[in-house]
Order: sequence, then structure tokens, then C-alpha cells
Amino acid sequence: MNKPLGLFEGYGVELEYMLVNNQDLKVAPICDRVLHALTGNYVNECELGKIAVSNELALHILEFKSNGPSKTLNDLDHDFHEQISKINKLLKQFDAQLLPTGAHPWMNPDTDTKIWPHEYNDIYRSYNRIFDCRGHGWSNLQSTHLNLPFSNDEEFAKLHTAIRLVLPIIPALSASTPILDKKMTGFMDTRLEFYRHNQQKIPSISGKIIPEAVFSQQEYQEKILNKIYQDIAPYDTLNILQDEWLNSRGAIARFERNAIEIRIIDIQECPQADIAILALIVAALKDLIAERWQTFTTQAAWHENELLPMLLNTIKNGQKAVIDNPYYLQMFGYPNTSCTAGTLWQHLLEQVSDNLSTHASALAIILNQGNLAERITKALKVQQPTQPDIQKVYSQLAQCLADNKLYPSY
Repeated sequence: MNKPLGLFEGYGVELEYMLVNNQDLKVAPICDRVLHALTGNYVNECELGKIAVSNELALHILEFKSNGPSKTLNDLDHDFHEQISKINKLLKQFDAQLLPTGAHPWMNPDTDTKIWPHEYNDIYRSYNRIFDCRGHGWSNLQSTHLNLPFSNDEEFAKLHTAIRLVLPIIPALSASTPILDKKMTGFMDTRLEFYRHNQQKIPSISGKIIPEAVFSQQEYQEKILNKIYQDIAPYDTLNILQDEWLNSRGAIARFERNAIEIRIIDIQECPQADIAILALIVAALKDLIAERWQTFTTQAAWHENELLPMLLNTIKNGQKAVIDNPYYLQMFGYPNTSCTAGTLWQHLLEQVSDNLSTHASALAIILNQGNLAERITKALKVQQPTQPDIQKVYSQLAQCLADNKLYPSY
């Protein structure tokens, strides 16, 4: 058995993209056909060197993921882009392409949702039976996941505590979903707004998105996982969903692989943007864990109820969200009593000890021109754009993905 990786000794990245028709950008439920074209079988995963591709719940989503932990985030975007280009080339036979952002802007999930029908379908059927997965927070949802390792309870406690503090401001960086049903929603991160409600039938599954303050595997099992398993049991009589991936908080412990998975990040327009955002998040986490600004004891004292209002603020307002909790700002060494979330990230970029020069140009666009949701909103110019206007912008975003360039690039 391999020794577990320690803090920041490896990175697992997952990027989810929509499959859409070339002409009208409507969702194309052909994930199984793509995997069949790659392997000759209806499998749920295919390894492509450093990157693997796999299915998700809905047939119009294809996930790209690092094939095992990567030692560094640097240049990882090129590995992803290489395989994205190959899949886009393969998709020409289906007259389809990959489309980025965290949600399709006019998909009707009630009529357009098709659930994965092959391997592991019993899991998806169980979810669908219990929650009805025809919804924007279910079938119309694409995200970036970051898996960070820990080797023991002490490292878990430090990493989990630091992640809890960073979660509320992540949407300010990564929000990419200002549109659903062909309408501007009033939220920069509409994906998360739907996501946090999609399992209200069993509230313990997602909790308050910000996970509870727990500091060991045993405590996590007792306070979080056992409650989830108990609450799902009356609906899951065959025990299909009794697993730690059922937990839908914004960051979840994956003890089976000694990692914490951050799930709150909207997918961006290209891997260059995704990896830049992850690099900045990681740099902030490293300095929190090193107790650069505040002690572990001070960090660990935060309750999820104190952190949730700031998360809701950035979900709605993105970088313009005003953070006026001076004690929270002190966690990151910010000297004043209030600032916008964008200003706080700019402060962190200037403060963090990691060398982020590889990602400087991408972070400059994100922090100076706005997150992707804000840039999409600016490009559309009006509060209620027409579908042709929306389609034009999202066609440009598809080209950004094909070229691994940030938007606006055209």
C-alpha cells in the first residue's frame, strides 16, 4: 500500500464540460457515444495519458480529470487542453463540440435531461428517484473540483480548517453562471444558488455548503457522514448511496483516498483560467496553514453560520460583494475593516508566498476585468439579452476553450 501523500504533495483536478451541437449549441446527450468511440465499449471512463475522461450523471456532460495526482499545477492546463483538442476533433463526427461555463444558458432540464444509462446507472437512478435530477442544480451543472491530500488527522485538521475559511470568497473568483433559461438571473454564480437547494429534501446531505468545524476522521464520521447515511436510509433501501461521495458540501472529505475535494468552483472558459484560479486558492491555503496571518486556533473557531452569509454574498455579487466582517479579513492579513471580495483576492495575490508568475496573465484578467460571469454580463450589455446574442457570446466561449484563451479574446 502506498504511503498517503502529505499536504500539497499532489493535486487532483477535475473539469466538467457540456457536449453541444455545433450549429445551435443545444445540449447533445452523446457522452456514451463519445466514450464508445474512444474505447469500442460503453465504459464510464477512458485513460488518455496524463488525463482521463469519464461520464457524469447527465449524458451531455463529459469530465476530464488528472489521471492520478499531479505533482504541480504548473503546465497542467496544457495537459488538459491537449485532450480537450483531441475530443473536440473526435466530436466533429457527431457535429458537436465542448462548451465551457458552469451551466447551459438556455437548456430546459425538464425536457433535455437524459441520465447515463450504462455502468453505475443504479447510483444515478437512485439519485433521480429520490431527488428528480431534471433540474438546473442537477443535470445543468458543470464544475471544477480540486482534490488536496492529507496524510493524517493533524494534516486533515489544518487543511479542512483553511479550506472552510477560503470557501466563502471562491465564487468571487470563479463565478461563471449569470444566465439560466435565457435570462440574467441576478446572481453571478447561479449554479451554486441552485446547487445549495437541490437536496433540501434531505438537508443534512449538503448542510450549509460550508462544512462544519471538525478536526479528525472519527469526528467527521460521527458528526457529518453518519447523519447523512441515517437520513438517506429510508429512501435508499438497497444501500446504494451509503458512501462518502453522497456528502454534497462545498468541500468534502474523501478518506478513501486521503484527500479533501473542493467542489464549489464553477468551470471557466478554458483550462488556463481554471488552473490559475486553483493556483491562487492553493497559495492562500498554504499561507493559512503556515499560520502566516492567524493561529490555527483562531482559524478553527469559525462556525459555518458566520461564514455562510459571506458565501451567499459572493454567490450573488461576485467580486463586488462587500465583506465588512473585520475579523474575517484579519484571517488573511487584510489591514482594513471592509473591502470587496475582489479587493481581498487582489490583496492575497500580492501577499501569498507562492510564485504565481506562470498564472499572472490569467489572474490579471480575472481580477482586473472581473470573473467570467461579470465578463459575460458586460459582453451582453443589456439586462435581458436575446437568444441570438447569448448564443454569440457562448460561441466565443467555446472558441476560448478550443484555443485555451481567456475571454474576452476576440
